[in-house]
Amino acid sequence: MADLGFTINKSDLPEEEQTNFDPLPAGWYGVKITDADIKDTKSGTGQYIRIEYTVIGESYSGRKIWANLNIKNDNEVAQNIGQKQLNSLMGSIGLDVVSNTDQLVGHDLQVKVKITEATDRYEASNDVSSFKALSSGEKPSSGSTGESSSSSKPPWSK
Repeated sequence: MADLGFTINKSDLPEEEQTNFDPLPAGWYGVKITDADIKDTKSGTGQYIRIEYTVIGESYSGRKIWANLNIKNDNEVAQNIGQKQLNSLMGSIGLDVVSNTDQLVGHDLQVKVKITEATDRYEASNDVSSFKALSSGEKPSSGSTGESSSSSKPPWSK
């Protein structure tokens, strides 16, 4: 038994915030890139960019989505997929050249979210499968409809 040396009153302590980690419904979401960093793969032979997106649409505002983009990997297919995704992401936020992950942070775009079903080892989660730019003046979509607020109509048809 250990004496604290002072008294703790439960009513003086902050309450724990309830955090919802349930996957978002599949669909397009307006997001802001709020963090990006380079991480080493588990094997230590590759690298990926870990990106944190924060939903900015009307529904689910403030919720976080994380995604990894392989940029160096022994598996050529995984590396190729990650590099294609990075190309699409950069195009969606208007960047032609990136030399630091901080250049990705702060940009708004839309991401298409899908649900990866639970397994014996992991709970169900979200994966980002596509990227596109927010049109100027476009409000971020609220997701879950499967379509963006710009729908599938071409821009010239009103």
